[in-house]
Amino acid sequence: MHAYRTHTCGQLRAEHVGQTVRVSGWVQRKRDHGGLLFVDLRDHYGVTQIVFDVSAPSFKQAEGLRSESVITVTGKVVKREPSTINPRLPTGEIEVHAAEIEVQSAAEPLPIPVYVENDTTPEELRLKYRFLDLRKDKLHRNIMLRSQVIASLRRRMIEQGFTEFQTPILTADSPEGARSYLVPSRLHPGKFYALPQAPQMFKQLLMVSGFDRYFQIAPCFRDEDARADRAPGEFYQLDFEMSYVTQDDVFAAIEPVLHGVFEEFAGFSKEQPWTVSAMPFPRIPYEEALLKYGSDKPDLRNPLLVSDVSEVFAGSTFKVFASIVAAGGVVRAIRAPNASAQPRSFFDKLNSWAQGEGKPGLGYIVLEAGGGKGPIAKFVDAPRLDKLRALTGAQDGDAVFFVADKKDAAWKFAGQVRTRVGQEMDLIEKGAFRFCWIVDFPMFELDEKNGNKIDFSHNPFSMPQGGMEALEKEDPLTIKAWQYDIVCNGIELCSGAIRNHKPEIMFKAFGIAGYSREEVELRFGGMLNAFRYGAPPHGGAAPGVDRIVMLLADEPNIREVITFPMNQQAMDLMMNAPTEVPPERLRDIHIRVQLPAKKAE
Repeated sequence: MHAYRTHTCGQLRAEHVGQTVRVSGWVQRKRDHGGLLFVDLRDHYGVTQIVFDVSAPSFKQAEGLRSESVITVTGKVVKREPSTINPRLPTGEIEVHAAEIEVQSAAEPLPIPVYVENDTTPEELRLKYRFLDLRKDKLHRNIMLRSQVIASLRRRMIEQGFTEFQTPILTADSPEGARSYLVPSRLHPGKFYALPQAPQMFKQLLMVSGFDRYFQIAPCFRDEDARADRAPGEFYQLDFEMSYVTQDDVFAAIEPVLHGVFEEFAGFSKEQPWTVSAMPFPRIPYEEALLKYGSDKPDLRNPLLVSDVSEVFAGSTFKVFASIVAAGGVVRAIRAPNASAQPRSFFDKLNSWAQGEGKPGLGYIVLEAGGGKGPIAKFVDAPRLDKLRALTGAQDGDAVFFVADKKDAAWKFAGQVRTRVGQEMDLIEKGAFRFCWIVDFPMFELDEKNGNKIDFSHNPFSMPQGGMEALEKEDPLTIKAWQYDIVCNGIELCSGAIRNHKPEIMFKAFGIAGYSREEVELRFGGMLNAFRYGAPPHGGAAPGVDRIVMLLADEPNIREVITFPMNQQAMDLMMNAPTEVPPERLRDIHIRVQLPAKKAE
């Protein structure tokens, strides 16, 4: 008989009754019924009930065990009495009557609970003792889901004709929208490697090298702040690139992969499988997304839309809105269907919420009997009210909420209002994954923090729509790029682009963004040099693995689908990282630490 187990704790069934078996696992819980001690023994595969009789030599040893101790039990499989069968447990028809027990590892008192109802352990403690936290059913299932999703992604990419390659982790720094993690060089004093924010240049170089379809489950490193859907430090993405392709070809390659994975795992830990958007996924131009949804990451489960109603208030007696429009601002409206049935508290609550967001309030009109009521209604005469109905599609019984501000501020807050009203009215579609593509991103934008400097708005290596001619003749802020995102349920899963593979176009694009020809050569010389020797047109994208798993697990916090995540301050509480380094180690890499001077009290 094997030293530790003949079967796993999830394997035994009625057909094993009468067999002598050996199982090993963690003591999940104990129940003392006088002459009998019941132990739920758990391993990776499941739970088996072990019974210790008071007359057995092993009883005393089992009685003194703490939860989460690791034991090996040898005994006979016995069929449970009908009244004690547990139909919720795959092994619920049997139990093992223990003859021998061996304690492999006795657990000390637990710093956090592992199996309790309504666990309220603070996240900081959970992260410090992540090895215990990972034993919990839900988190354990999430991590297994992650592994299965990655295996499915790999299989589907290979079926689509892609080949997996690995790219370097130690590389050169490049401007990709976030701060890089820098690694000092011991052999080259004063010089640094960078951890890749993404394998961007390397995957393009693979296309230049003649490999037609590349992918990898790529680790990416970015020194940026944490959010609910973004882990600090590192993350993983399904990185892929293709040669001789248009935007349509990229979409056609990745849509079946994502659609298939979401269909495969749509029922994970849910009572009913969720539905998945049909292919092809809708394509929404960037400007349209900002106008209609108030976001470049629209949640299509929300049926509410945003409308521009600036003309309703232009020159009106409602001076607040009229003056905003006259100064070049806009008025956006969100129609809330059948909101007249809502109590006054519904509108007051939304107004208070808007004030909590730093706004003066949230004006609205409730349409009824051909007229309107509400704080703004008296300023909107019949012709303007008719125009409002025409622009928003609102009917009697509907309410219309308003946002008036400068264009950028207006679309952002209108998107927040759309989301909030949809949530408050319970309009968000349940049990669905709704995908869309956001296309036609602007190539450049104004960087207001740096004196309205023109900068790249997305990926600097994208091909501008119109090529060199557009860069030479058009206003940079009107040029669109062959850039695109995939969004699912309001979460950005993926960014991608058709790449700029022509050196002269790259020099021109970077020049508009303020980079000299010499600086471009210095920072991207490897890629530019490759492009000079015959580069195919190519493009790709990189869906985020962590976010895919987060959506499938229906988890609002991305740390719940990462095995060993850092906290929101980018600290690994379990391994105590980052940490100080001894002076002699710093000398090896030619580094001296100079901490900021403390402020005088």
